[in-house]
Amino acid sequence: MQKLRPLLGCIADDFTGATDLANILVRGGMRTVQTIGVPSEDLAASLDADAIVIALKSRTAPVEQAVADSLQALRWLQGRGCQQFFLKYCSTFDSTPIGNIGPVAEALQAALATDFAIACPSFPAAGRTVYLGHLFVQQRLLNESGMEKHPLTPMRDPDLVRVLQAQSRAKVGLIAHPDVARGAVAVRERIATLRSEGVRLAISDAISDADLNTLGEACADALLVTGGSGVAQGLPANFRRSGTLRDANAALLPRIAGPAVVLSGSASLATNGQVTAWLRSGRRGFRIDPLALARGEPVVAAALDFIGGGDTALVYATSGADEVRRVQTELGAAHAGTLVEQALGQIAARLRERGTRRFVVAGGETSGAVIQALGLTALRIGAQIDPGVPETQSFGVGEPLAVVLKSGNFGTEDFFEKALHHLEGPVA
Repeated sequence: MQKLRPLLGCIADDFTGATDLANILVRGGMRTVQTIGVPSEDLAASLDADAIVIALKSRTAPVEQAVADSLQALRWLQGRGCQQFFLKYCSTFDSTPIGNIGPVAEALQAALATDFAIACPSFPAAGRTVYLGHLFVQQRLLNESGMEKHPLTPMRDPDLVRVLQAQSRAKVGLIAHPDVARGAVAVRERIATLRSEGVRLAISDAISDADLNTLGEACADALLVTGGSGVAQGLPANFRRSGTLRDANAALLPRIAGPAVVLSGSASLATNGQVTAWLRSGRRGFRIDPLALARGEPVVAAALDFIGGGDTALVYATSGADEVRRVQTELGAAHAGTLVEQALGQIAARLRERGTRRFVVAGGETSGAVIQALGLTALRIGAQIDPGVPETQSFGVGEPLAVVLKSGNFGTEDFFEKALHHLEGPVA
């Protein structure tokens, strides 16, 4: 069979966000590969996919580094011959007053010589919707959703036009829901008006999957699209209509046997509920204490001893907002996060040496640390477990692993159990 030439090249600002996007594309029928950072040329030779998603760790990086890393990823994707490019960021628009969404989007526009792109973080399946430029999370405004307490990127303003304008040099506009509701032609007309007014980025409303599909259709000829993973669901149909996308079972992956572990470093409300549900069910759990790590106590060794050879265990640093604040006050937010990420990464690497082959990981920063500690460079994307969270399988380095990477805010309360059950089954 002839090797696929990638149609869509994607740049994601964290690891779970990349997996979330890849999941959407697979469900749309695009065979999708996710790489961990910009791939080497050796790995590039083995990639065979309709879409390539490059996962960066740039969401909370300094602006200059985020821009440089994103431009490097873009150049690599351009070299593969991609026809369209997608910048993926969180569906809660996680960022700081100075970036990184605006600066990265504008840098990609300049590199691609394109003067307009939409910005739509909406993902209704996960409870994120945008109406009149305001972001809602589970029917609550962003600044009342718990995201205002996020330890790294607190979001205290739900007006995304205002948020993005503060990060951007050019004028930011709005494609409001009345235009989206009238269909793709009306959206294109609104885009033409905004461009004539000097707008280069426009927040786009979407309160349903139908709206996302409309935006996707309207962007069929756009060189650059930006947003959460949701808006990408309207893109595969464009390639199918043009005759460049062939139908296939894009989600098919073989089973991988072996021990499993759940690793959680997210402090989100959703992950707190998932950890609580796991422990209440009587399942085994070991808590990572950042203060003990800071004191130099052998926490990693203790966790590995606890896991032993028994039933699947959860190793978690997840805790409530008050505990997070207490730890950050004593250690500093960045140092506390680094300690936890390093510890969970070390645990993952040691477990792999001991034969663990299935990893369920919660939290974007945690997922990045674990993936790097495991030395993984690429993932094939399989079937969805919960909205935004598919199973994946590593390739290119060592024996394949089954890996589930969950954004902190995603997943039902019983997600850990559900993910482990999904990974079980006969080995292909």
